[in-house]
Amino acid sequence: MGSRVQSHQLSNGLIVSGRPEQLKERQPSMPLRAVPYTGGNVKKSGELGKMFDIPVLDHSPSSAPPSNPNSNPNSKQQPQLLQPSRFSSSSQPNSGSMRSGSNSGPIRKSSGTMPLQPTGLITSGPLSSGPSRSEQLGQAGQSGAVSGKAGYGPAVTSLGEGVGFRFRLSKAVVWMVMVVVAMGLLVGAFLMVAIKKVVVLGAVGALVAPMGLGLVWNCIWGRKGLFGFVKRYPDAELRGAVDGQYIKVTGVVTCGSIPLESSYQREPRCVYVSTELYEYKGWGGKSANSKQRCFSWGCKHSEKFVADFYISDFQSGLRALVKAGYGSKVAPMIKPATVLDVTKENRDSFPSLLRWLAERNLSNDDCIMRLKEGCIKEGSTVSVMGVVRRHDNVLMIVPPSEPISTGCQWSRCLLPTYVEGLILTCDDTQNDDVVPV
Repeated sequence: MGSRVQSHQLSNGLIVSGRPEQLKERQPSMPLRAVPYTGGNVKKSGELGKMFDIPVLDHSPSSAPPSNPNSNPNSKQQPQLLQPSRFSSSSQPNSGSMRSGSNSGPIRKSSGTMPLQPTGLITSGPLSSGPSRSEQLGQAGQSGAVSGKAGYGPAVTSLGEGVGFRFRLSKAVVWMVMVVVAMGLLVGAFLMVAIKKVVVLGAVGALVAPMGLGLVWNCIWGRKGLFGFVKRYPDAELRGAVDGQYIKVTGVVTCGSIPLESSYQREPRCVYVSTELYEYKGWGGKSANSKQRCFSWGCKHSEKFVADFYISDFQSGLRALVKAGYGSKVAPMIKPATVLDVTKENRDSFPSLLRWLAERNLSNDDCIMRLKEGCIKEGSTVSVMGVVRRHDNVLMIVPPSEPISTGCQWSRCLLPTYVEGLILTCDDTQNDDVVPV
């Protein structure tokens, strides 16, 4: 005996098989309560204050205290001060502790209550634990104006007075020349005493004199020969550079994480800054440094800083990080410009210079002074010579581990010149209208 198939009729008259669908009762939805405006008061922040053990004011009618029939009906109702409850805050499904437990892990508890700022921001220390971020930046700017590198920190490299370069020949050549010169002088002196003729000694002197002139020539023109070598060195593309290759890259520079600012003129967003104070010494007077001679200029104070920056290659368009900070060896070939020429007559016309000298505890003597500043602004065209390094798809230019030689320049009668570190050059003809980045 077959079972009867149940069927039912829809509202439109169509008969279908099966039992009619039972309509489920809809759960009453709780209306969303608008978040009250706290006005910066932590005690009105609701569940956020309960999470951090802060007494809050409950404005909901359900939390109002029961009315006492014996109380005065004309008295004003005061808001009830609720202490936070671990159970109440964790039992609600939409509480902050449940969301933090599912999304961001458990909340780390420290000793004592975690304070909230008047704006509602969560901090990790007491409200008066130290100066604010703006105060720290202001203090860093003031300390940078006085102490230079101390204001920037270890990420900025402090450089010396100038580019360090030297001549180097093989020891065998040096010893051979010294032996030949010594033997020539001894033979010439012996023949002069024996034969009593100065001709032999003059011939030996004629051989030694060109060597001495060559050394003097290299001492005078060695720096210019180094600049010429850097200028003639061919540019390379970053795209085809291999790891460990020594190259020269020319392009537009942009600041890294720490932009620099010039000391006196306050030029912002620079990758290299230098400020030098020179004093002129006449026949008498005090020398600016131990190497200053009479009737010459001597450097009394020098500030040179360089930090990590980026350079975009003109040829390939790639960008590389130049590691010039954190104590790297850098040889900047930037010619500074004269900012001020101070004499006894116009000294009072530069109050900014007097303030600059006072900040650095420099004496304000009645002497002729000259202030020079040089910088590489963001957007300037710069040439960098260094070694290519590739690390995790990051292209970098780092200082070479050994000094770089220019080689013998026979056409200019120059010996090999060695320079250490990254070489930075900038076109002196660039005006202030650099490329905006």
